[in-house]
Amino acid sequence: MRLEKITAQALKNMKDDRYLLSIAVSKRVEQLSAGADPVIDIDKKKYKFSDIALMEIAQNKLDLTEITAKK
Repeated sequence: MRLEKITAQALKNMKDDRYLLSIAVSKRVEQLSAGADPVIDIDKKKYKFSDIALMEIAQNKLDLTEITAKK
């Protein structure tokens, strides 16, 4: 799937809130760079952490309730 479609799906899953999407991707990139394994079947060495995070969000593989909860 093209990155544009993945990003559009991830944005849709975040209720079209670009700010929340950027925060979610940022936090997931921190986790991946600290050694966390991707929750999707993908080679970490072939993709950037930000692309992996977007794919995970687009496929609803992450629990984002903490990030998306309105305070």
